[in-house]
Amino acid sequence: MHFIYLSSSDISAIAINSNNLIIKFNSGGVYEYFGAAKEYNGLIHAGSAGGYFHKFIKNNYKYKKIS
Repeated sequence: MHFIYLSSSDISAIAINSNNLIIKFNSGGVYEYFGAAKEYNGLIHAGSAGGYFHKFIKNNYKYKKIS
């Protein structure tokens, strides 16, 4: 899995694992969002990665904490 690091006050890095999106938060948590891989490009190109996450990912996908 290859992480892309973001310049964000909320999100440190993101990666795709199959159809899932892995997000490393600056707070230290790493979460896997099921079926959210389609949000990868939107998250990378968003003016605010944290804002994009809260609007399009956080309450729209099931997830699990993986670290």
